[in-house]
Amino acid sequence: MTPAAYIDAHAEDLIALLQRLVRLPTVNPPGDHYDAITRLLALELREAGLAVRRPRIPTALLRRHLPREQWAFPRWNVLGRLPAASLRAPGSALPGSPATLHFNAHYDVVPVSGSWKHGDPFSGQVEAGWIYGRGTADMKGSIASLILALRAVRATRTVLANNLEVSFTADEETDSALGAGWLVEHGGIRPDFALVLEGGEGARIGCGHNGVVWLDVAVHGRAAHGSTPAKGINAFEHAARLALALQDHATQLASRTFTAPDGRVRRPTLNVGGVFSSGEGGKINTVPAFARFSIDRRVLPTETAAAAERELRAFLAATARAIPRCRITVNKVSENHPCFVPPDHALAHALSAHVRRERRCRPVFGCSSGFNDMHFFAHHLKIPTLGYGPGGEACHAVDERASVRELLASARIYAGLMTEAL
Repeated sequence: MTPAAYIDAHAEDLIALLQRLVRLPTVNPPGDHYDAITRLLALELREAGLAVRRPRIPTALLRRHLPREQWAFPRWNVLGRLPAASLRAPGSALPGSPATLHFNAHYDVVPVSGSWKHGDPFSGQVEAGWIYGRGTADMKGSIASLILALRAVRATRTVLANNLEVSFTADEETDSALGAGWLVEHGGIRPDFALVLEGGEGARIGCGHNGVVWLDVAVHGRAAHGSTPAKGINAFEHAARLALALQDHATQLASRTFTAPDGRVRRPTLNVGGVFSSGEGGKINTVPAFARFSIDRRVLPTETAAAAERELRAFLAATARAIPRCRITVNKVSENHPCFVPPDHALAHALSAHVRRERRCRPVFGCSSGFNDMHFFAHHLKIPTLGYGPGGEACHAVDERASVRELLASARIYAGLMTEAL
């Protein structure tokens, strides 16, 4: 039996595994059920023949990166390894040293809201070829597909062409610092190629994504009675002027472009006020002494996060100087690096061939306007990295769901990559 045939014969096993994963509500923030799901994932990898570690993030590092209200929620990552020789039949040695292929997926999910079709957002209910539940599409479905592919290779005693590394990481839905960020810095991984199990789906393969810089702008004024506003400094009015000026800056940024291999043109974007607030003591008859708003600056693969931040800070400082009595404080909330890997390397050729065979169409390489954990491998480790997974519908929304057909197709593609020399 081939791995593909095994996968097709074990669709119910994939569904059952994904239901188990979804029913562990690993909501982030705060980071619920991380212990339980990483124990389950570690067990699944061991049963598939991998040597497994489940390192816990040190408390000091956790407290450095997380707000105090999350200190009671530990973080773990799961790392598995399987050398090519472990499933190689006698006399089947391949020439040269095998490459190491790393598969990565995150296990945390965003919070839920709204009224769901099947009631419980973590039900894993199956209906008309779809599995419903938070995390089915983003991205526990990818995890289930990969584990079934590993089971298939082991059960059929298929020769591995590559050393395998598998990581299931925390906190991608926040900033990945204690997940993929910790992994590339402290996990001791040594991949030659990496595949992040999202960022592309169907005929589309991800070869990059935008980065982001998140800033918090605090505007400082002076309180006064609402009947004598001239005696105060209205922080809200200054914040509004800054926000209007940022619209002009966004227009200037839009003149820059990046064209992905699929022909799609990307431009930098600026979103102001995703989070905004006033200070303590706010009252309708008081001049506001404090205002705060956020900035989300998306960074093209041809830009750098550092340059984008410097430019934005300089613009804010110059604009504030032009507003009488305007004083601001700008703090960086987070950043993620953009990345782009030209699809001319061995992993791109191999993945493209398997997608073409599975989809019976010509694959296209594209870049996402959002971001994921690809950049930790492409930017930090500087290795060829792609994104591909089963995807789904309504990610981060009500009635999130994944197609069983797509989950099985991705499993067959993953198994094919494991058995093709890179």
